[in-house]
This record gives sequence, structure tokens and C-alpha cells, in this order.
Amino acid sequence: MNQNPGSDIERILSRQEPSRIVFAPNYWQWFAHHRNHGILPEELTGCENQLDMIKYLGVDIFSRNIYCIQDEYWFGGICDEYFEDHNVEVSVQFDNRNKITDKEYHLRTGRLSEKLVYLFDESTIVQKEFLINDYKEQAGLFEQFVTSRKWKFNREKFEKAKNEAGDQGIVIVGDFFSPLKMLHLTMGAVNSVYFLMDQPEFAGRLMDIHEEAQLDLVKQTVSNGVKVIMSMDNLDTMFHPPQYVEAYSASFYEKASSICHEHGAKFFIHACGDQKGNLKLIDSLKVDGLEGVAFPPLGDVELDEAMQLTSDNFIITGGISAMETRDLKTRQEVFKYVSNLFTRMKPFRNRFIFSASCNTSIDTTWNTIIDFRDAWLEYRQ
Repeated sequence: MNQNPGSDIERILSRQEPSRIVFAPNYWQWFAHHRNHGILPEELTGCENQLDMIKYLGVDIFSRNIYCIQDEYWFGGICDEYFEDHNVEVSVQFDNRNKITDKEYHLRTGRLSEKLVYLFDESTIVQKEFLINDYKEQAGLFEQFVTSRKWKFNREKFEKAKNEAGDQGIVIVGDFFSPLKMLHLTMGAVNSVYFLMDQPEFAGRLMDIHEEAQLDLVKQTVSNGVKVIMSMDNLDTMFHPPQYVEAYSASFYEKASSICHEHGAKFFIHACGDQKGNLKLIDSLKVDGLEGVAFPPLGDVELDEAMQLTSDNFIITGGISAMETRDLKTRQEVFKYVSNLFTRMKPFRNRFIFSASCNTSIDTTWNTIIDFRDAWLEYRQ
């Protein structure tokens, strides 16, 4: 349906006026759920993955998950994680079709483990057991883990994803996460706060080590020609309040952005939940944009307001949340919603990408997906 859709995305990344509004939805969870449960609509017969669905619909690609393995982790899939001086054992078992993944890290002086469960009925992953459950008792092991963990950009994986996407858009490498998010992923958000308050110097040292390893990966990635990378932080003021971002993540964001710009690339952060309190701070760090800004009631700022709170260089993606795909029942309601949104966003077309605020919920109907696509086609000019 689109002629050279990638060129309009390139224009937005250069802050130039696109020929029409870009629509880059995220069907990752929706497609996997419907495929795995045998309920794909007839129109998608023969589609093997989300990318096939995107191509069938004729929408744009501005994606960091067309290459992700849906039942293994929430993000990643291009860069390879490795450890310099210990090994990892991964075991998988199934319980009522739920996939249980146990990871055991054998360190020099002991072991750490974590457990992930893929819930088949919900088509999502949850963390059942964190790597760190007692940061005082496991301090030495935690330091060994963080110190020895490294990443390597896998050019072959990226080129495969890029070639599969073709000229329909841009593949984002979303294998990155900030020092604060590292704590959230290893011990949970609540214990991260206790850790930062109780042992600030030790926590700071570990976050510095993580930041250095991630910045090395940023350099590897953009020096290999990647145009856009993304830090998968769920940048929500509930878990990333401005004072925490400034203290623990700002250095990473600013340095990563600088490295990207030196190589002609862009740096984004995945957003989720409330964003208003962080917008000006994130913009000041020269970050290029946020993916999936949620608006009320799931977030705390309207998209056009977010545009007004940020500079003329700041890109925001969003516009469809689970509320719209659930509550807009008719084609007429969808068309009215999209028309009103595009009218409000018209002054910001050079830095707006129409997309899901986070993902497309599994209970979204196929008709609703078609209606949003068709409404975009109707009003995109």
C-alpha cells in the first residue's frame, strides 16, 4: 500500500516533514497469542510471525521486536550476552503449557539463579524468581555477575532482520537497559529502592560497571551501521521518578545519545505509564525520543501536550492504547478517534509516529485492527 515507507520514517528521524503520518503498530504479543492458540483470522493464514502480519496490513515498520523470541524474554534478540569467567545453565520444563525457564549462573564462589514463566493463556512472561533476593547476603555473587557480564553485537542476526523488513521501515536494536533498570531486572523495583538507600556506594559501583558494558555495546552496534537503538526501561515515573533518573540513569542516556549521534544514529527509550514528570529531563539529555507514550487514563499526559513540553527535536510514538482497542466498538468510533488525534497532532507531524502506547492487547478483535489501519489510510495525509 505504501511507496517507500522507510523514507517517511527517515524524514521524521531527521525532523523533516513526512509525506504522510507514519503508522508503526506493535502486534508482537497479539500475533503470538492468536497463532499459538489457533485463532488467527483467515486473512492471516500463512503468516508465520508478526512481520508477516505487518506486511499483510501494509503498515510501517519501526520496530524493536520483530526479531524477539516471544516466550523467552520481553526484549532483545540481536546482541549476544556472555560472561567472561562463569557459565550459565538453562533448563526448560512445561506445566499446563506454561513454559518454565530456570537459569543458573555458576560463579567463582557460588551460584545465582532466576526463574521466568511464560504464561500460555496470557501469552506473556513473568519473573517468578529474581536473581537477587538478599542483596546483603549475595553481595559478592552479585558483583561477580555484573562485572563479568558483557554483550556482543551480532551483525548476522541484525542483517537477517533488516533484510526481512526490506524497505518497509527500520529495524530498531532494543537490547539495551539503563543501570536503574538493571537493578529492577535483577531484584525487582521495591528491593532496588532498599538497595539504593541501604548501600548507595556499592549500588553505584555496580551501576557504573553495567553502564560501561552497555555503552561498549552501544558503540559496537552503531558502528555497524544500525540507525536506531532503544533502551528498554519502561520509563515510568512510578518506577523511574525524575530524581532517580537524574541520579542513576541520566549519565547512560546522555552518553548513549552522544555515541549514537556521532555515528549518525538515534537513541530512543521505551516508555510505559506516567511520563509527564520526566519529559523535560529526558529531552535535556539529547535523547531522540520515547516509544509508546501512554495518555490518560493509562498515562498522565496527552500526546499533543507531551509535544509542547519537549523541544522541536523530540520524537514521540503512540496514539493507540489498550483502552482504545477495547472500548471503541465500531468502525465509526475508530475513524472518529483517529481523525481527532491526527488533527491534534498535525503541528507535530515531523516528530510523531502513530503506534501502540505499549502493545496490542490479546483481546483486541481483528476487525478493530483493520479499522485502525483503514482509518490511518483515510486520514494519514
